[in-house]
Amino acid sequence: MRKTYLLILLALSTATAYSQIIDRTKLLADIQTLSSGKYEGRKTGTPGNKLAAEFIIKRFAEIGLSSYPKGFKHPFNFKTRANEEKQGTNLIGFIKGKRDKVIVVSAHYDHVGVSGTDIYYGADDNASGVGAMLAFAEYFTKHKPRHTLLFIAFDAEESGLRGAVSFVKEPTVAKDKIALNINMDMIAHNDKGELYASGTYKNPGLKSIIEGEDKNTGIKILFGHDLPDSGKEDWTMQSDQGPFAKENIPFIYFGVEDHKDYHKPTDTFANINQDFYYGASTAILKSIIKIDKKWAK
Repeated sequence: MRKTYLLILLALSTATAYSQIIDRTKLLADIQTLSSGKYEGRKTGTPGNKLAAEFIIKRFAEIGLSSYPKGFKHPFNFKTRANEEKQGTNLIGFIKGKRDKVIVVSAHYDHVGVSGTDIYYGADDNASGVGAMLAFAEYFTKHKPRHTLLFIAFDAEESGLRGAVSFVKEPTVAKDKIALNINMDMIAHNDKGELYASGTYKNPGLKSIIEGEDKNTGIKILFGHDLPDSGKEDWTMQSDQGPFAKENIPFIYFGVEDHKDYHKPTDTFANINQDFYYGASTAILKSIIKIDKKWAK
């Protein structure tokens, strides 16, 4: 009986320890703010997008991230499919690690904006990834990482991964120092409790590191959506990890499969799965902590 009681206490203390690595209230507040009507869908180049950037910069500063000489803002130019000149702005903060090798932790903050009277709020896509990234940054300011961690809120993902392309073309660190990209895009809306970690096909060592880090989080990490020649089922080039993959930089992309609110005005804070989002964010952070300790490239 005493042994059973001790096991229950251990299980409860373990669950409590995991629950404390992310502040749930802040996590939900950040995604709710970024997906509010104030930001009008955050389309690149719009006032709403610029307001969202200022909010993220404010959070970077509050968390205590370091910035490069240009500040957190890193503007870039690109041409749209209609050959129109546009400017986007990546937001970059970092935490110096114990070694020079770099892990880029990323999530895009832009979305598709307004169409007619409809606002495409983009709660899951991708206020969720940015909110989680901010939570991870806060954790690592209090727990010094082994790798130097770059936290990047990419712009213009919805325009063809333009922010990530711009960064990989002219990174703020030497390209050969980038050991890994961990990208989050849509991690807050799944009714089955399933989160995919895509990218281990080419780097199976990452799978062995991540496996089990979903324990006591209430969600299940699945692997896949990274097989070459599998068409749309291969997510490698479907978010900001794509430009890293093109440069043979290992990546893990955390995301859910498409849902009924994907790229619709109904992708709102009210329609995310709050418990799933918290569990997914916790599982991803646990994975990053383990990767930071174990990944040697």
